[in-house]
Amino acid sequence: MAENELREEREELLVAGPEDRDFRIDLWLSEMFPDKSRSFFQKLLKESAVTVNGSSVRPSYLLREEDRVLVCFPEPELLEIRPENIPLDIVYEDEDVILVNKPKGMVVHPAAGHYSGTLVNALLYHCRDLSGINGVLRPGIVHRIDRDTTGILIACKNDAAHLSISSQLAAHTNTRAYHAIVCGNLREDEGTVDAPLGRDKKDRKKMAIDYAGGKKAVTHYRVLERFGEYTFIECRLETGRTHQIRVHMASLKHPLLGDSVYGSGKSRFATEGQCLHAYLFGFVHPRTGEKMEFSVPDPPYFEKILNSLRNH
Repeated sequence: MAENELREEREELLVAGPEDRDFRIDLWLSEMFPDKSRSFFQKLLKESAVTVNGSSVRPSYLLREEDRVLVCFPEPELLEIRPENIPLDIVYEDEDVILVNKPKGMVVHPAAGHYSGTLVNALLYHCRDLSGINGVLRPGIVHRIDRDTTGILIACKNDAAHLSISSQLAAHTNTRAYHAIVCGNLREDEGTVDAPLGRDKKDRKKMAIDYAGGKKAVTHYRVLERFGEYTFIECRLETGRTHQIRVHMASLKHPLLGDSVYGSGKSRFATEGQCLHAYLFGFVHPRTGEKMEFSVPDPPYFEKILNSLRNH
């Protein structure tokens, strides 16, 4: 049984753009943070936990371009994250790390609306110890993949392993490769998308290419098979930003098949989300220094689509 003992407040600084001019601040904040209600922000504004250019304002305040809005979120509520006996597809495991093949539909760690049935709940049941660096809501979690993305993910059992793997991720020295099916016929056989990513200013749930304030993001892709209407590709990450492959491929006008966020999501196939699979992960073992690399096959739904395209 794990209990969330994180008691640190979190601050977010937002800058209003020209499109935000004359927007009520309480309504604007509820759109910037969709998991929070308008009444939640009205309460924060009345408590002066939200300031504009260093001063307190009323919930009815109308934004001006370049207003600097600082939101001080309150301490998180105490939560109990319970171990759950959820089967794991274990790719590799030792005293330091565990690599699992995450299925489609599984959330990696607890968050608003998903406090059970996550990979963390399963890991807490399977592993006696997990690293605590990322807090009790994300024990052992060094990186994550989207709910509807399948494939390899590494978790750490102690802090030393966590620091080692996270430093490799930060230095981009590990190997991460994905299989994806994208809409349309890619013009080039291979290429690179080098475009920084940041939160979409109009929809906080989405990421977007942001050359002004985004973080560096680089995706290398190559074509594996062409089907005219769709293309089967491999993507190798040089960086690992949220929704990186999905946004980068959509920027080329070739969104992932089934992606309803960055594409239409419409197709003749039952995808239940984007067709994206983390098939390969390589790293240097934190204890032995050995270079290790593991791969997993594409999931059945993915293979079914490919076989259908091949036989069309």
